[in-house]
Amino acid sequence: MASETPDYTFSTSPEPIEIRASTVLPAERRNIELRTADGLTLVGEFAAPVGRAPKATLVTLHPLPTHGGFMDSHVYKKASFRLPALAEIAVLRFNTRGTCSPRGCSEGEFDGGNGERLDLQAAVDWAVAQGLHNIWLVGWSFGTELCLKYGAQDPVAELIEGAVLLSPPLHRAGDDDLDAWGASGLPLKVLVPEFDDYLVPDAAADRFSRVPQADVTGIEGAKHLWVGEKYAARALNEIVAVVRPDVELPLPSQWTGPAAVAPAPLPAG
Repeated sequence: MASETPDYTFSTSPEPIEIRASTVLPAERRNIELRTADGLTLVGEFAAPVGRAPKATLVTLHPLPTHGGFMDSHVYKKASFRLPALAEIAVLRFNTRGTCSPRGCSEGEFDGGNGERLDLQAAVDWAVAQGLHNIWLVGWSFGTELCLKYGAQDPVAELIEGAVLLSPPLHRAGDDDLDAWGASGLPLKVLVPEFDDYLVPDAAADRFSRVPQADVTGIEGAKHLWVGEKYAARALNEIVAVVRPDVELPLPSQWTGPAAVAPAPLPAG
């Protein structure tokens, strides 16, 4: 089930380097396992700032596993590569039930967003058990459905600060879920690509009007999968702006210090 934590080879350039898609910045990385209330073991990875407590923690929920989504979906992988060093933000990535990645396979079978409620709960419970604070959900596509359906319900709602959504399709999550999120009062940042396949900015603004505290932002030129460094970097900047508003933005595009290169191209989905 488990694989070894990636052993990146770090080196230091005498000059600042450009942060590219495969650039890995220093972090304390470790493989983790989550145990769900129905007895499944889920695999994941936790990346935290080196030598200091994180100022915020992201619990990430990946796109649809039946269409290529998993814990290594590229925006989340880049978040784990960069945010511990650039913003003192820890990143928890994991495979929901029945999902596989190079890290390994989580037990169980895809349940269309039903049993995955317990997966979300297991991830948040793990973060709390580690003594982490300022915990935020970040959902992408299918992951946004899990955020909307379960994030505003107890016990999760009592443990998180809010959520950031990337490319919400609003297929599984309906008006009742939006109303429940609105009633919770939890902050909700909604990032909607201009050319999304499922829900474009104007339609998203209308649907999310049921959540008074929702902040819906259209992302010019972006598509559902946020392909391209320009759009991945925009997503990371928007996330940081929500969870650590004291950090100066945009995040640096260059780095001075130890860095590594990921050994293989990142998946786009």
